[in-house]
Amino acid sequence: MTAAECLGRERIWFDKPRYDEAERQFYERMNGPAQPKQDTGANSILQDIARARENIQKSLAGSGGGSAADYGELAARMQDLELENQSLHKVVQELRSALSKMESRVSALEKRATAPAVNGTGPAAPQKAPPAPAKQEEEDEDEDDIDLFGSDEEVDEEAERLKEQRLQEYATKKAKKPALIAKSSILLDVKPWDDETDMAKLEECVRSVQVDGLLWGASKLVPVGYGIKKLQINCVVEDDKVGTDFLEEEITTFEDYVQSVDVAAFNKI
Repeated sequence: MTAAECLGRERIWFDKPRYDEAERQFYERMNGPAQPKQDTGANSILQDIARARENIQKSLAGSGGGSAADYGELAARMQDLELENQSLHKVVQELRSALSKMESRVSALEKRATAPAVNGTGPAAPQKAPPAPAKQEEEDEDEDDIDLFGSDEEVDEEAERLKEQRLQEYATKKAKKPALIAKSSILLDVKPWDDETDMAKLEECVRSVQVDGLLWGASKLVPVGYGIKKLQINCVVEDDKVGTDFLEEEITTFEDYVQSVDVAAFNKI
């Protein structure tokens, strides 16, 4: 394939500059001839200056009118506030007068309540209490001072003696009352060495541990695995006399039968 054929198949717009020139001429005819760039820049600056002057004049004229309008609005608001203030002053004066009237009425009612009424006509002047009741009280006190059946000292001594006697009786009764003994229920797991261990002999050895405060209970054999069974035995102990450490030490002394001892359950009674 020759070079001419390759260029013939290529889609290249060789006439684009000619069409661009024709488009430029068309827009120049539509918009008029283009002015020099220097004149265009000067005209734009002059237009901006003129536009700025117009804006300044408008703003000055608008600010003068706005200030007058604002002043009128402010004056109207101040007048409204003065009227409202006057009305509030009137309300406060009315409330003060009503409060003073209420206070005077309350004070009058209090005076009426404190002063006794005479024949229902009104408050009367306070009268002094008659001296007769005072004399009667003095006579009663004198009669109380008369000791007809013994002196107060004897009565106090008798009360003290009864009090001491009751305290002694209470102490004696409390000493005779048996003290509460704290006890616990313990469930032990006694494991043998192997499946050939004589479990009956092992239980006999465990029950041979006898001390004060220890009581053996029910027992049973529980399978462990591989034909081995452990002895699960229950006992009741007094907390102050027997502990779990003591039981473990005493049972593990039977080394021929016992491998280990564990506490399966521990409950207070």
